[in-house]
Order: sequence, then structure tokens, then C-alpha cells
Amino acid sequence: MEDVLLHLRNLGFTELEAKCLHVLAVSGTQTGYEIAKQLGVSRSNVYSALQKLAEKGALLTSHGEPTHYQSVPIEEIGERIEAELQASIRYVKAHMPKQEAHRSEYFSLEGDTKVVERIRTELRKAKEEVLCDLWSEETELLKQDLRYGQENGLNLLVSTKGEVELPAGVHQFTHGREEVWQERSGRKFTLLLDRKLAIIGTRGGGEPTLAMLTEHPAMVEQLLNSFFQHLVIYELKRDMGSKLEDKYGKNFKKMIQKYTEVKELDAKPLEEKRKKKK
Repeated sequence: MEDVLLHLRNLGFTELEAKCLHVLAVSGTQTGYEIAKQLGVSRSNVYSALQKLAEKGALLTSHGEPTHYQSVPIEEIGERIEAELQASIRYVKAHMPKQEAHRSEYFSLEGDTKVVERIRTELRKAKEEVLCDLWSEETELLKQDLRYGQENGLNLLVSTKGEVELPAGVHQFTHGREEVWQERSGRKFTLLLDRKLAIIGTRGGGEPTLAMLTEHPAMVEQLLNSFFQHLVIYELKRDMGSKLEDKYGKNFKKMIQKYTEVKELDAKPLEEKRKKKK
């Protein structure tokens, strides 16, 4: 019953109106006094709710004393609400002022449902190109949306980590990211739409799903450069394979460590310099 009442409230009925409708659906024709008795609510409040339901076309009322009430079939109520909602949507779309807002600020989203729904919405709004860097889990989640883009002529380039099969026509290449990254701080993902909108976030790893959206040129350029660097490395590894790994290590670790490892300072020469100054 609680779920039914919740959805009736979502359709625009108050809590008491929803309860009155539910009583009439269960018990059939009732007087206001009988409904109030079943609900344990004052008759004045129930009569007020019944009047509003009648005005909304959700109830039929009898003539005479006492007045009896009967609920209109829920299918009829649903059709009327749907028609009114669609009419309102059409009117707002036609008359709402339209302004092409440039999202140069950084907008944040939190929560898996909210983040995924926003990504899907933005993917379906893309007009020319989508560049994605995704783990296999997120690729599977967005597969239908990527297929929709491919079917509508988008240029799709997807860098993936893990085994996943994408629709024909999607340019897919694998990423050399290590699995330990997922365990440490969640699965990072990035999307760049029409070289205009950047989406960056993390998902999984026992942490809340987070995402950031922006059209800031600096972030867009950074994401674009990063994506094409991954693409260049992918092509080099595919063509030269073991030669690169022998010289630079897996995923170019030897090359990276040369610049990122901190060497311990030799304390002895420093101590000797201090003694000479004294």
C-alpha cells in the first residue's frame, strides 16, 4: 500500500487524496463518513480531499443524502494525467526562453544514478564526436548509449581497460592502465563530447560515484591531448611490442621512474661542508 500511495503522490495527489483513492479502490462506493472512519481522519479533512478529487475528475459523486463517492478507473485517471503532462511539456518547450549556456564553470555530481543518467543524457546530445576512456564495467553500462551514437553517425573512439566488445563501427583500443588503480581509488573515467564538454569521474572501489562536468577550454584541451597520447602509445605498442617493453619496461615504467623516483640525499658530503665552515 505504501508504494501505491507514494506513486499516487508522485502523480500530484496529496497524501490524504491518495489514501481516499486507495480506500475507494478497495471498498468500492463509500460515503465520506465511512472513508473518514476507515482512515481515522476528521470528516472535514476527508470531505475537503474528496471535493478536490472530484474537481480533478478522479471521483464520481452521487446526488442525495448522504453523498456517495466512487473512484474513476485508474486507467482513465492515468490517461488524463498523461495528456495534461504532455500538453504542459509541449507548451513549456515552445514558450520557455532558450539560452545557450556555456558551462565554463566546474559542476559536480555525486551518486551513481545521478552520474550515470547525466552521462547518458550528454552522450545522446552529442552531435559529431565522442572520445571515452573507460573501464570495462562502465563500457558495458554505456554500451547501448554508444550504440545509439554509432547508429546516428557519431565518430566514436573508446579506450577501454578489460575485456568488452563494442558495436561494429566504434573505434576501440585497449588502455595499459594497471588493475591496482581500480583497487586503490576507484575506476577513473573520462569522456569528451564534441571537443566541447569534458566529463571526469570515478566509480567503484567502495567510494561514492563522483563526476565533474565542464566546458572550460583548459580542461577540454587537457583531456583531448591526454586521449591522443594514449592513442599514440597504443599504436606504438601494437607495432613495436616487445622491443618497447625490453627497453622501457611494462607500460614504460623504466622511463617514468627515471623522472619520478626520489633519490636519497647523501648526508656525508653535507656534514663535511658544515665542519669546514666552522
